[in-house]
Amino acid sequence: MRLLELLVVSLKLGLTSFGGPVAHIGYFRDEYVVRRKWLDEHTYADLVALCQFLPGPASSQVGIAVGITRGGILGGIAAWVGFTLPSAVALIFFGYGVTEYDELVTGDWLRGLKIVAVAVVALAVWGMAKTLTPDRSRATIAVLAAIAMLFSQNALGQVAVIVVAGLVGWRLLGDQTGLTGLTGGRIKIGRWLAIGSLAAFFVLLVGLPLARQVVASDWLDVFDGFYRSGALMFGGGHVVLPLLQTEVVAPGWVTNDQFIAGYGAAQAVPGPLFTFSAYLGTVMDGSPGGWTGGFFALGAIFLPSFLLVVGVLPFWNSLRSVASFRAALMGVNAAVVGLLIAALYDPVWTSAIQTPKDFALCVAAFGLLAFWKWPPWLVVLLAAAAGAGLSKL
Repeated sequence: MRLLELLVVSLKLGLTSFGGPVAHIGYFRDEYVVRRKWLDEHTYADLVALCQFLPGPASSQVGIAVGITRGGILGGIAAWVGFTLPSAVALIFFGYGVTEYDELVTGDWLRGLKIVAVAVVALAVWGMAKTLTPDRSRATIAVLAAIAMLFSQNALGQVAVIVVAGLVGWRLLGDQTGLTGLTGGRIKIGRWLAIGSLAAFFVLLVGLPLARQVVASDWLDVFDGFYRSGALMFGGGHVVLPLLQTEVVAPGWVTNDQFIAGYGAAQAVPGPLFTFSAYLGTVMDGSPGGWTGGFFALGAIFLPSFLLVVGVLPFWNSLRSVASFRAALMGVNAAVVGLLIAALYDPVWTSAIQTPKDFALCVAAFGLLAFWKWPPWLVVLLAAAAGAGLSKL
């Protein structure tokens, strides 16, 4: 009965939660803390802090963590399924529409979507930089990571940059975090299950790119690309855009026009932006593809979040007291900012900004998002219309 209740409540949130991860956290608080009182304010705030500290989609991880505190591992799965399924199904159907009707991805409106994608990602990277690289040491790590990735844009290069940054942070960065410990709510996860989850996270992160070098498999390639995108993403769902674009457009699995069309559609549905992966898996050229590819990509990109939440939640109070652990994660966070700066230039900027008019529209979209605080879906719609207008000027 408790699992069914979790599924129904999270399904309602998945159908109604528009506005991105910050808004999702507000919806969760209203439902889980205020209305149902499954958690107190302090426990919920600690869960949010923990999930902001981990790579992956923070709002989805909060939902998974709430489900675990309520109903164990199965509760976490129920909460994730309910919150994720509505937008995933909608985007899979849109993917079939794109596959059948080419005009959905060849219209002039795509020009505007490509340009607004630059503004959205730039805003996300800017916000991350202010939070994750507030001092000279971490800013230096970010700059060096960006330079390294501009010279070596491959999967092993990403992992190497992350590992080196963690080691640098461990050795050089002091304790500058001030998170509180998780209180309230019994965590229904065994220690060995948690340890196994963390081990699986790192084994897959390092092992999958190596396995691709010796095993020729489309399924393995797709799993690795989406898994790493989910494992190396900090700062909200929009930040995964350049990582995914690098993974699926460069090898020819998805055309750039298909990618941008799906990104626009993802803005119009509720729930987590990570369900964009279900669309990409659906329209992917070759195997996998279709609805099986959609759900396969969806599972691959969310798997790191599950492994991390299950692995870290029982040990959070202990881990947060280890200064070297926090310092290493600060180095990793800074490096991810650098990776995204590199990806913002290539392929996001290079594929979208071709003329002064393109840049003008990008600046306008950035201003509406950053200073006027307009919702992203509205800016996306306006940019699509403006892009069509630019083609007639």
